[in-house]
Amino acid sequence: MKKICYNSILLLAFVFNFSYVSAQEVLPHYLTDAEKGLIKDVSFKSSRVTDPPEGPVRAMAEWEEVEYLVITWQPSFPNILRQIVEAAVQECKVIITTQNETSVSNYLTSNGVDLTNVIFMAEPWNSIWIRDYAGNTIYSDDVGERALVDWIYNRPRPLDDIMPSAHATNFGIPIYITDSGTNDLVNTGGNYMSDGLGNAFASELILEENEAGNPYGVSAKTEAQIDDIMNAYMGIDNYIKMTALPYDVINHIDMHMKLLDEETLLVAEYPTGVADGPQIEENIQYVQDNFVSAFGTPYKIKRIPSPPSTSGAYPDNGGYYRNYTNAIFVNKTILLPIYRPEVDIPALAQWEEMMPGYNIVGIDVDNSGENLIAQVGAIHCITHTIGVENPLWIVHQPVELANAESTVTLDAMIKHNSGVASASVFWKEEGASTFNESPMTFVSDSDWTTDIVIPNTGYVEYYIEATANSGKSITRPMVAPEGNWTIDVAVLSVEDWAAKNISAPYPNPTTGEVNFNLNNIAGPIEVTVYNMLGQELSRSSLETASGTFSMNLNEEWQGTLFVTFKGDFGSVVKRVVKI
Repeated sequence: MKKICYNSILLLAFVFNFSYVSAQEVLPHYLTDAEKGLIKDVSFKSSRVTDPPEGPVRAMAEWEEVEYLVITWQPSFPNILRQIVEAAVQECKVIITTQNETSVSNYLTSNGVDLTNVIFMAEPWNSIWIRDYAGNTIYSDDVGERALVDWIYNRPRPLDDIMPSAHATNFGIPIYITDSGTNDLVNTGGNYMSDGLGNAFASELILEENEAGNPYGVSAKTEAQIDDIMNAYMGIDNYIKMTALPYDVINHIDMHMKLLDEETLLVAEYPTGVADGPQIEENIQYVQDNFVSAFGTPYKIKRIPSPPSTSGAYPDNGGYYRNYTNAIFVNKTILLPIYRPEVDIPALAQWEEMMPGYNIVGIDVDNSGENLIAQVGAIHCITHTIGVENPLWIVHQPVELANAESTVTLDAMIKHNSGVASASVFWKEEGASTFNESPMTFVSDSDWTTDIVIPNTGYVEYYIEATANSGKSITRPMVAPEGNWTIDVAVLSVEDWAAKNISAPYPNPTTGEVNFNLNNIAGPIEVTVYNMLGQELSRSSLETASGTFSMNLNEEWQGTLFVTFKGDFGSVVKRVVKI
């Protein structure tokens, strides 16, 4: 990558002319009325051109290895910030931006926080909402050189907007900034989620803030042009954008959803017809109908209830956006907002069930002393992370179901800039005290594989461990062996097994192409398409039946179609709607 680091003192000099900046003022997550009037007076662009990285890059996912957690110390929220630091220093280094190091240091120490992993950065700032203005980690060639990408912050808070350059300068990290020329992209971290494999999510706020007539003075961009910038600077190939929610004044998706892994979305849930619930469900349906995970399979959707106020109010009748999706991964710990015990206890239990082995830490953001949620933000909003310098990256699609006494193939993509020396799958029957080790075989490029024979009944727990040529080792899940993946061992007839391992069609309804995920189905298979009248429309054969099977449906076919899979297992029928 081309390295572009700036002296933070020079970068900060230009902002001291803004008399409205006050580091002690509690600025909310949203634009204040005063700030709305200031936007036209602020220059959001720069004349210094920052070209995108040279060569392919990859934006990291939140669940990957973290070297730094970064926060801005707002004195109005000391207890919340203390709890964040206290948990994070067990996992990584913590960078605290403050111009009152002695005061903050004394407060943390007096409350029992070990400062060994704390780094203080004496830079001026405007607000606590560092998720929105801090830089996002990228890597060249998937696991190569680490760098930060900084977008234009969509607030007239110039000290915040250049904070990523201070991080880059102080810690020797290259940075790429989208604030010049036609690459002058306005974006915000709370409205961005990446799966680490080139897919990212946002609300349509990203389109609105870069369209013609935008208040920031940046060049007007089409959606395709925005996608090109995100691809060039961050390696995003598939940028999924959803309709903004009617009651959300900031339109940041991290208040409503969370990527738990490459194929699982955790979604904030409301009672039927309440608040933004209907639009959230429409957005999720839009995703399921039009997009697939990096593994070529439909996204798995998990829902977690969003609690009302103590009086029962939701955002459509005066309540705040209380949710449990505004969470952050910090290596083996997950920090999330909590509100009051009667609603928190089931939510924390659900997080522990979804993410076994992780240290789940709830932090109260809804109390009279430090009511952060009243500012329309929570834990994810006031934290950000910087990935490690040399990640050992493991990508694996977990196997969830296997037939008793069958042989299951487990594949993984594993990368490190020094190369990978070895990898193994560790597995055991649930309740067993020790794991069996199945060494993985190098296939090609970065692909590794092994087979395990599934026992008769119960559950199989497993994880992957890899060692780089440098000597570095890591597991996936990161919390293994305390947390791992679980295979549900079934005893099914051949036909029932096939029915469970030929996925539902997606997208469905479809305008043309339809896909099915086939999971180790014994071939060959004959695939036939019928209409509602039982008339055969097409017939084809598959010699092997694993991975994703795609069909292009004839444009003349309309309405309900039936796709029949026939083989030694019998017959399995899937319903498709062609529009």
